[in-house]
Amino acid sequence: MEFFCNPADIVIYGGAAGAGKTFALLLEALWHHDTPGYNAVIFRKNSTQIRNPGGLWDTSHSIYHDFEGQAKETTLEWNFKAGVTIKFAHLDNESDKYSWQGSQICFIGFDELTHFSWGQFVYMLSRNRSMCGVEPYIRATCNPHPDSWVRKFIDWWIDSESGYPILERSGELRYFHMQGDEIMWADTKEELIERFPESMPKSVSFIAATVHDNRLLLEKDPSYLSNLNALPRYEREQLLYGNWNIRPTGGLFFKKQYFEVREVLPRNLNFVRYWDRAATRKTETNDPDFTVGVKLGKDKDGVFYVADVVRMQDSPLKVQQAIKNTAAQDGFMVRIGLEQDPGQAGVSEVDQLIRYLSGFACRPYKVTKDKLNRALPVSAQAEAGNIVLLKAPWNDDFFRELENFPDGSHDDIVDALSGAFLMHTESNYDLISLSKL
Repeated sequence: MEFFCNPADIVIYGGAAGAGKTFALLLEALWHHDTPGYNAVIFRKNSTQIRNPGGLWDTSHSIYHDFEGQAKETTLEWNFKAGVTIKFAHLDNESDKYSWQGSQICFIGFDELTHFSWGQFVYMLSRNRSMCGVEPYIRATCNPHPDSWVRKFIDWWIDSESGYPILERSGELRYFHMQGDEIMWADTKEELIERFPESMPKSVSFIAATVHDNRLLLEKDPSYLSNLNALPRYEREQLLYGNWNIRPTGGLFFKKQYFEVREVLPRNLNFVRYWDRAATRKTETNDPDFTVGVKLGKDKDGVFYVADVVRMQDSPLKVQQAIKNTAAQDGFMVRIGLEQDPGQAGVSEVDQLIRYLSGFACRPYKVTKDKLNRALPVSAQAEAGNIVLLKAPWNDDFFRELENFPDGSHDDIVDALSGAFLMHTESNYDLISLSKL
C-alpha cells in the first residue's frame, strides 16, 4: 500500500526477495486502464525473463483477465476497452533503448532495475511523457546489488555501514536534478529550483520490503522462507535481509567448520569425478592454475562425500595421463565429467580426451555460469552440513582454497567441486551414464 500510495515521480520498491514486487508492479500499471490515451510499458532485461513461469507475463494473466483485458501473446501486450495498452518489453542491449525514440509513455515500469544500465534508465526517463491527463511516472522493483548504479542512487535510504535499509526513511521523498552527468539532490523541490532556476526536479522514493511483509505468500507457501534461509550467506544477506553492501568475499561461501571429516566413508556411494583442467607446468617464475579432479560420492539420503582430490600443475600430456590413470584407479563405475573450455578449440580438445578415455563413462560440461553462481548450490549444502570429507593429506589444500574463495589466488578445487556437485544433481544423468556401461 505504501508503494501504491507514494506520490513520487519515481518509486523503487523491494530490496529483497518475496516482497510481492512483480505483483505490485503489474497492479500499479493497471490503475488507469480505463483512462483513454493512457499507456504503460514494463521492461525486463530480456524476453526470456518476461515469459518465465511466475514472471511478468505469467502473473499478469492472474490479474488482467479480471479487468476484461485481452492478451496478445505474440506482442506481449494487454488491450483494454478504453483503448489502453499495457505492454511488456525488453532492453537486453544498450542500443535497444533507441527503438523507443520518439515514444510517449505515461507509465514506465522496470522489473529488477539493477539489471538495466544507468544509460537505459535515463533515456527511458526522457520517454516518460503523457497527454492523457495522468501525470507520467516511473515505478521499479529490485533486489540488492552493491555494484549497481541503483545502490548509489538510493544511497540516502541505505545505512552506509550495515547495508540495510533505514526503515525510518522508507517511503520518504527526495528530489534530484541532472547537471550534466552529475546528480544533484535536495530535500525539497524548491531548494533545487533555487540552486538551478531552470531545472525541473524529479521526486524519488524507495520502499523497503522483505518476504516478512508478504504475509499471504508465507501463509500459502511456508517453504519459501525456508528456501531463503537455506541459501549461502552471501545470497541470504541479499535476498532475505536486503543487504545492499554485501559482496562475495573469502569466508562467505565456505568455512572449515561446515565440513565433517571422517576416517572412513560409508559403502554403496554413487561416485563421480569432475576435472577442472589446466595445462601449464609450474616453474620457479610462475604459479599457473591447477588441474583438479574431485571425486564426490552421494548416499541415498542426499549427503555428499569428498573421497579424493587430485591436484597438479603440469603439461597437457602429463595431465591427460594423470586423468586416465586416475580413471583406472577409480574404476568403471565412477562417472567422469570434463570441463569444456568455450570455443571450437575447447570442443576439439575435450573430444580428443574422451576418445583417450574410451571405455569409461565420461562426458563434457560446457561452462555457462560464472564461478560465483556455480559455487552457490554446493556452498549452501556445505553450510547445511551435508558435505563430508575423507581424512587425507589433501584436506589442508581443500580447506585453504575454499575458505579463501573467491579472493584466493586459486579456485580450481572450488570449480571441480561445483562441477562434481552438478553431475550429481542434474536430471537423468544417472540413467544416461549407466546405459553406456
